[in-house]
Amino acid sequence: MKKIILITLIILSGCSNTFTADDIQQEEFIDELTLGENEQFNDIKKAVAKRNYVRLNQQPLAYSTSAELFAVGDIMMHYPQISHGYNNETGQYSFDSYFTEVKDLFLEGEWIVGNLETPLAGKEMGYSGYPQFNAPEQLADALKNAGFNVLTTANNHSLDRRENGIIKTLHFLDERDIYYTGTAASKEDGQSLLMISKNEINMGFLAYTYGTNGIPIPEGKDYLVNLIDPEKMSNDIQKLKDSGADVVTVSVHFGTEYKRTPNETQKKIAEHLIKAGADIILGSHPHVVQPYEILELEGYDGDKKKGVVIYSMGNFISNQGPDQGTAKYTDVGVIFKVQIRKHFPENKIELALIETIPTWVHKYVSNNKRNFRILPIEKIVTTKDDEILPANTYPLLEGYFEEMTHHLNSLNTVFTGGIAN
Repeated sequence: MKKIILITLIILSGCSNTFTADDIQQEEFIDELTLGENEQFNDIKKAVAKRNYVRLNQQPLAYSTSAELFAVGDIMMHYPQISHGYNNETGQYSFDSYFTEVKDLFLEGEWIVGNLETPLAGKEMGYSGYPQFNAPEQLADALKNAGFNVLTTANNHSLDRRENGIIKTLHFLDERDIYYTGTAASKEDGQSLLMISKNEINMGFLAYTYGTNGIPIPEGKDYLVNLIDPEKMSNDIQKLKDSGADVVTVSVHFGTEYKRTPNETQKKIAEHLIKAGADIILGSHPHVVQPYEILELEGYDGDKKKGVVIYSMGNFISNQGPDQGTAKYTDVGVIFKVQIRKHFPENKIELALIETIPTWVHKYVSNNKRNFRILPIEKIVTTKDDEILPANTYPLLEGYFEEMTHHLNSLNTVFTGGIAN
């Protein structure tokens, strides 16, 4: 009976703004209970442990929360990929099989981000691959099913299908409740900045590109595509911070294609963004993986700034690769994972864990069609039990994994965690 009385007291005291002596006794009592015996006890214990109210000594309750960002590079759709997804019997497209082997990884994350480097402009405009892309909107279904909830849309192919292509793409993403940043369908849309809260951590997202392959942005409609502009980027970061963003993640489409190291322009842009208050910078465009780097700089406001930049995450899915005559490593990408912790009551943010998960696009022929799937390299070479992969491919992937692990960390000493601002 004593347990029932205490439970009732705790529930009734849930609206109180301060802890009483009874509250503290109740909390001490609950701390002695074994989790797992009763779901109601578990919920109460967690609620009491996290309540940020004032104790008898007037000190706020200290606790921490965490959430994880998973980011990938270029999501491309060359024509062989489009034709692969078409089912002659149903007359429908499906691309879920691309992501089957990596889908479970994303279950661990709160924000799953990728660079959508193709318009989804609708069947009426004709589906096509390089040089001016247009993929079936069912690609968005596959990305949603794989766990993606944020897609960046500012890249050199944003205007491949001109203004209507951007509008249709964002419409299809909206229909599937996928957030986007980097392009906008209207001036009003362009003025709203993206911020998503997970586990009490507010993450702001921005995206910019170096250009649009020479296709001009329509006059008076600069909002359609965010171009790299130091002043605009600084202002957008500050707006997000002023709106309550704990962390600002900036995706930048820049660099030299097929170059595995960042150029000086990339480094200058990254430094500018960190000084302006960005915390995480996600690079794309080179189609090969470039290393990540931890930067500690004096900010424009005079305060110390720390952040992490990965200069290029490479191709997540594409038809590129040495077997297609493109550069070596264009069939290799990386899932970039960052764990963010928020410490209360001071609201201190910490980038607590950085992890890189190299991936490889497996291209193979089945049922007279070219097939594609993304494989997490470490898992594949560890288990060596993939039913489709030829045995002579494992040595190639083992070499890729060893080389990529070294390459990704080549600009850093060993990361031990704790990048805090």
